[in-house]
Amino acid sequence: MAVSLTLHGATIEIARGALDSLGPRVVAQLPGHRVAIIADQQVAALLGERALASFGADARAPLLLTFPAGERHKTRQSWGTLSDQLITGGCGRDTVIIALGGGVTGDLAGFVAATYLRGVPFIQVPTTLLAMVDSSIGGKTGVDTHAGKNLIGAFHHPTLVLVDPSLLTSLPPHELRSGLAESIKHGVIADASYFAWIASRLRQILLGDAPDDETQLHLVRRSIEIKVEVVQQDERESGLRKVLNFGHTIGHAIEQVTAYGVAHGEAIAIGMVAEARLAEQLQLAEHGLADAIATVCAAAGLPVRLPAGVSPAEVVTATRTDKKTRAGQVEFALPRALGEMAGGETQYGVRVTEAEILNAIKHV
Repeated sequence: MAVSLTLHGATIEIARGALDSLGPRVVAQLPGHRVAIIADQQVAALLGERALASFGADARAPLLLTFPAGERHKTRQSWGTLSDQLITGGCGRDTVIIALGGGVTGDLAGFVAATYLRGVPFIQVPTTLLAMVDSSIGGKTGVDTHAGKNLIGAFHHPTLVLVDPSLLTSLPPHELRSGLAESIKHGVIADASYFAWIASRLRQILLGDAPDDETQLHLVRRSIEIKVEVVQQDERESGLRKVLNFGHTIGHAIEQVTAYGVAHGEAIAIGMVAEARLAEQLQLAEHGLADAIATVCAAAGLPVRLPAGVSPAEVVTATRTDKKTRAGQVEFALPRALGEMAGGETQYGVRVTEAEILNAIKHV
């Protein structure tokens, strides 16, 4: 069964086996365009030839550009190298860039597309659960700096997001868990019944040989629907879209202080528990919310406490460089209850002091 959604000009297609139809879909969407596929070296080794083969022998040979895998390579240096390779390859404004991979690849390739020749079209082909349900949707692109994540970037919507749930069967368990953290987040911010559905199917999603087709499709589709619903109302994150940052302020800080030794989804799980605890302490959330989130995250095999050796104080310090800092205070997206966010009267940004952040982190 295929599902199609739209968001700010982007077509989002969810279909099993979609990767093998990438070539015809690109030609139909952007006829006559030169194709440049960007993937990290690991994904290129696994799926690069399959993606290239989808264009057929008669098509103009696409370029396949690669970079080393990992968040630490989502940098201005990688952006520059890939941009130079496009120039060397003779790519003009009739080029379409395809991001084949996880969230790092989507962010990096999207930023290349946003800036190359002042902007060329790009297509997202997410290969991880995290990228499928979150980072490939919404038009955010960017790179990291030593000061923090995604501090350099642009909004640049893809023309097509091609989601192939069958690719999830090849993911190792830790990759599935990392993506599941974002799905859990979607349940917290917008849909309590979806949160409960995830909790009831954790074993099926994570511990079986593979989720059945219906489970895979619902997991991916409902998360995408929630994100689309939010972004449609607030493309540039001036209000409602801030709710998608739940768990990410503290989560990004944890990633930074551990030099990305903690996977993104793991950091977000810890961040959600800490930020829900913060909401309780500020009397914005009902008592027990943080424990409910922690229970589901822990059952999914995600951490809910700071890693050994990481002090709450250094995490608080790292939040100072967050993009959501205003007038010296960090703005948080905080939940009121499962499926409901607080702060609507302040455009969903709740300013919090460092002492309050520190107290919340100490209690996770």
